Amino acid sequence: MSSGWNNYGLPFIPGYSFRDLTKSSFHRSQTLSYRNGYAMPRRPSVGIGQEPLLSEQLTQQQINELTFERSDIAYATQDKSHYEQFIPAHVALYQKTLRFNAYFLEDVPQSPEEDYRVRPVVIYYYLEDDSMCIMEPVVENSGMQQGKRLKRQRVPKNEHGEHYLWKDFNLGIDLEMYGVKYHITQCDAFTKEFMESEGIVLNEPEPTPEDPYTRRRNKPSAQTSRTTGSTFDNFQRFPYTENMVLRFRAFRIESNSAHRITWPVVINYYLVDDTVKIREVHERNSGQEHFTLFMRRQKIPKKIKSEVFPSCVLEVPKEHVEEYYSPKDFQLGQTIKLLSHHLLLLDFDSFTKDYYQRNYPDMEMKAVEIERKEEVKKKEIPPYNGFGSIEDSLRNCFSLIPAPPKVKLLRLEEDKVLRYTAQLVSPYPEDADRQFVLSYHLLNDMISIFEKPVRNSGIIGGKFLEKTRVPKPGSSVDNPEFYSPADFAIGATVEIFSHRFVLTNTEHNVLNYLESNSSQIPSQTLDSVRQKLGVEAANNKPKEQKDEGPVP
Repeated sequence: MSSGWNNYGLPFIPGYSFRDLTKSSFHRSQTLSYRNGYAMPRRPSVGIGQEPLLSEQLTQQQINELTFERSDIAYATQDKSHYEQFIPAHVALYQKTLRFNAYFLEDVPQSPEEDYRVRPVVIYYYLEDDSMCIMEPVVENSGMQQGKRLKRQRVPKNEHGEHYLWKDFNLGIDLEMYGVKYHITQCDAFTKEFMESEGIVLNEPEPTPEDPYTRRRNKPSAQTSRTTGSTFDNFQRFPYTENMVLRFRAFRIESNSAHRITWPVVINYYLVDDTVKIREVHERNSGQEHFTLFMRRQKIPKKIKSEVFPSCVLEVPKEHVEEYYSPKDFQLGQTIKLLSHHLLLLDFDSFTKDYYQRNYPDMEMKAVEIERKEEVKKKEIPPYNGFGSIEDSLRNCFSLIPAPPKVKLLRLEEDKVLRYTAQLVSPYPEDADRQFVLSYHLLNDMISIFEKPVRNSGIIGGKFLEKTRVPKPGSSVDNPEFYSPADFAIGATVEIFSHRFVLTNTEHNVLNYLESNSSQIPSQTLDSVRQKLGVEAANNKPKEQKDEGPVP
């Protein structure tokens, strides 16, 4: 305190002090300085506004009094006790947790088997920050949401903002947290030791009551009948019979007032659970429905205990069934009745055959073949009308959009053409001078005919027949027989689509091909070609050469 604030000896209280109105300097001297980059403090030499410090204004007597009062502190004896070191709570109580066992009752309304449930929990109290969490042990297949019921937090105790502390815990008391009342029953050894060290006397521990529903389930019922169960376990055969199906081919027979109707079906018997499924077999374009499932997969009863069982019920309960159908009831050649449907068993697949030979060797299982004149109708094929090829006309009878015929793949050396000169057999004299070249293509067994133009005759010539397969006259449409190189003998008459041609000559390469395949060519055809080519060679005396074009 400077002397400029009270120069008139008035008390130093508000309203009794006056400032020096002539004073204009109020700056304060610096107490920090930097030396070599470090901050160095220093004591001020003058006060605010260059006034002397209070320590310089003290008299010698005041200094002596201050020195006399500090003598006890400077020369203190060692008998006085020192202060203990302060340790904060979060360090002293780090990882120290109190553990209490408790339970709460949960009401179960609208249940005839239980009124309430007893659900045990564990309460953890953390001493370092007075927080707690509640965990419920998880019970497998309980059907209830268990685990953490209350996350770690400080739980409010009342409406005044107070929170639960460790002093509020004891055994045998109730604690209400967020509307749920927990009853504490037990605690662990560390919790007991801590509470007793703090002067809290714990009550006697209590057992957790048993859940009434769990007790009733564990208690055997006195009304339960004691019968010796079967040693055969249905679940034991699952790994051995999974995906094993017995497949039968049968006819569904239904008697109508007018006639008897039969329809092919397929019966599948599943060995894994003794169920049966039936599907209908519809032929293409038969006019029947697209749904082929005739009977869904189910167990079919064979014998029913009660004779007055109502027939309007679709499925018979297990209590009323005395026996279900088994694989031994499916005998080939016999009629089996499945849910009022009569089915005649005809045949089975290879797996079903092996199964019966291995498990039922005494049963005689032989396939049965019958004729169904009522159902099997032969498709009538109209006669060939002469338009297009026979293959195209035949394919139009089986499909609206016929597929192209399959190409016969031959060897590369067979991709050759056999050429013959031919003359048209006609009653008209103007056709006597017409000349034709008949070509046989070995790649696809097709025949093409080319007509040579005749000078000054009015005959233009050109393509007479495109490449096509030509059937022999008199062959049937169902099994047509086509011309081959064995039928082309020199001098023979070939009828092609009501036109008759007489073969007059051929080439040397045709003779070479026929001799290379002499096993498939008749000797008469081969001799005629040899004789014709031999006569021509003798008359004209040609040299050995390769014929490239047709002989005129």
